Amino acid sequence: MAAKRVNVLVYSGNGCTVEAVRHCVYSLRRLLSPNYAVISIDGNAIIKEPWTASCALLVFPGGADLGYCRTLNGEGNRRISQYVERGGSYMGFCAGAYYGSKKCEFEVGHPKLEVVGDRELAFFPGICRGLAFPGFVYHSEAGAKAVELEVSKTGLTKGSLPDVFRSYYNGGGVFVDAPKYHEQGVEILANFTEPLKVDAGEGSAAVLYCKVDQGAAVLSCAHPEFAAVNLDRESTVPGYSKIVDALAEDEKQRTDFLKACLLKLGLKVNQENTAVPSLSRLHLSSVLPGGTSKMMADLQEIITIVDGEEYIKDDNDTFHLEKPSAWSLGSIADALPAVSSEKTDEGGDAEDRDIDYNAVVKRLVVHDKEPPQSKETPYFNHDSFFANLEHYETRTKGCGDNIGKSFMYGEVVTSTNTILEKNTEVLRRLPSGFTATATVQVAGRGRGSNVWVSPTGSLMFSTIVRHPVSLTPHAPVVFLQYLAALAIVEGVKTYDPPDHANTSSDAVDPSSEQLVKVGGILVNSHYNASEFLSVIGIGLNTTNAAPTTSLNALKPPAPFTLEKLLARILTSFSALYNRFIQTGFDKSFEEMYYKHWLHTGQVVTLEAEGGVRARIKGITSDWGLLLAEELAWEDRPTGKVWQLQSDSNSFDFFKGLVKRKG
Repeated sequence: MAAKRVNVLVYSGNGCTVEAVRHCVYSLRRLLSPNYAVISIDGNAIIKEPWTASCALLVFPGGADLGYCRTLNGEGNRRISQYVERGGSYMGFCAGAYYGSKKCEFEVGHPKLEVVGDRELAFFPGICRGLAFPGFVYHSEAGAKAVELEVSKTGLTKGSLPDVFRSYYNGGGVFVDAPKYHEQGVEILANFTEPLKVDAGEGSAAVLYCKVDQGAAVLSCAHPEFAAVNLDRESTVPGYSKIVDALAEDEKQRTDFLKACLLKLGLKVNQENTAVPSLSRLHLSSVLPGGTSKMMADLQEIITIVDGEEYIKDDNDTFHLEKPSAWSLGSIADALPAVSSEKTDEGGDAEDRDIDYNAVVKRLVVHDKEPPQSKETPYFNHDSFFANLEHYETRTKGCGDNIGKSFMYGEVVTSTNTILEKNTEVLRRLPSGFTATATVQVAGRGRGSNVWVSPTGSLMFSTIVRHPVSLTPHAPVVFLQYLAALAIVEGVKTYDPPDHANTSSDAVDPSSEQLVKVGGILVNSHYNASEFLSVIGIGLNTTNAAPTTSLNALKPPAPFTLEKLLARILTSFSALYNRFIQTGFDKSFEEMYYKHWLHTGQVVTLEAEGGVRARIKGITSDWGLLLAEELAWEDRPTGKVWQLQSDSNSFDFFKGLVKRKG
């Protein structure tokens, strides 16, 4: 089965600088969202996780490439090379360009800075030699320049291309004799126009495209991913503010060139840049009698007052508590346009720059009288959600708790899972069944090195389950992930009355080569006294076409709405959970799970066991471990069975690979 490549992975391990990673992530997210998830990946994940099948582009930013070598020489580089040779794409900036060349020559003869040596990737089959321009100092802007690049219209043919533009430079090299490698699949995308410090041989190539078997690499000695808006004009380096001003003047040309490089690698690029989203206010409400007041009473001991304002400072976030009247919603609601937005990032609307979302104070509006009205939250209708929640409760056997009745919504949030799971003081005081949802997440979380791409139209939510430790002997907390999966399937299938139950989930053929992922589940649990505090995070492409497909794109009899589908999944989970705590994951649960499971009978490779082949048989009924039966010649079973723990292994379903996690 072929997975759709939706991840753009930016190396953030040994050797790179934090600033270089931030610049990469910032620019690539603006150009590639929502079609791709742009996320960081460390060396351990490159070596041990099954990232290659879903990776559209692997990016190595600036830094010091000796650190890359120390971490990735051998197995790491073998996996990178194999990924590119089999159709993957690599992009290297500055140190990433040195690293992607056959040989690195850096400040030859310098007593402290010299770095000379062969490199294993060798996408460019020649030498990358630096410094192209003098003055470089590690961890400093002393050698920074706004260098002029002349763009090759023969190497780049797609997109709007500038003739020349200025790009940030600090420590990069030049590709020696680059024109001589044309017959080996090397194309020059841009040249330096200024005199160089080192001998470049023939030409002065600054940016290259290298064909590598079925894949390709783009290597850049300059930094076209650096946006002037994220550079510090107040730097004490003489003349640095003039460098920033020069780069700002060529911002459009820089962006157009970077777009063209991404198009050259076959990525789908936005025609318009995606602005950095500002976080919105969070809205806290409940339909339980006195529910909001009860939640605020439970949170009271962690509320602090500063200048007459109430705040909660927790492990990951700081929340500023507001009443609806504090921002005059009651008086201005009628005057608000139907699609109004209420963003809160300081400076977020003034300039499109990189934002440290963790540092932004989250404003929490406490609705203690009634849920927010539609003009306050134009992209989520609370009345519709709570009405559907009540409707499904009455028709769902065993749904008897308060799931979803205490509720938080934000138009733009970091991640509903992070807000709940990473703020433990708040988490300990919220009721079981408390649910948070959002229209857009800017940092959605997934398992391992994954994130969930979460544009408008995705159903994204997290729910708290307080699972008693005393239930462990017959109902272990590990099965919550399986209950969540069943709840999604049951929620989708029973979204409409029985005569319309043939919904989109029936239209997917598990044997189809076109099978794509439309949802993900992440469960994190904390042990707290006599219970597990579990946060179940779910992302489900519902009405959005990108990055893969969505439920509505599969043309169900009745289109899904986010409010109604959320209510259906929550009530389905409630009924399943209430039954689970009574019976455990019994035979009927197993039959229900296997009915919808896609893994049964799948042949996989167990890398941790020396690459042996095995067939997936199911999961254990006691702890939910994956059962894999060893196969011999002609895939005949040997009788040996492994029990694999999900937290210790990565299961790449599309690639048929089980790897041991580090």
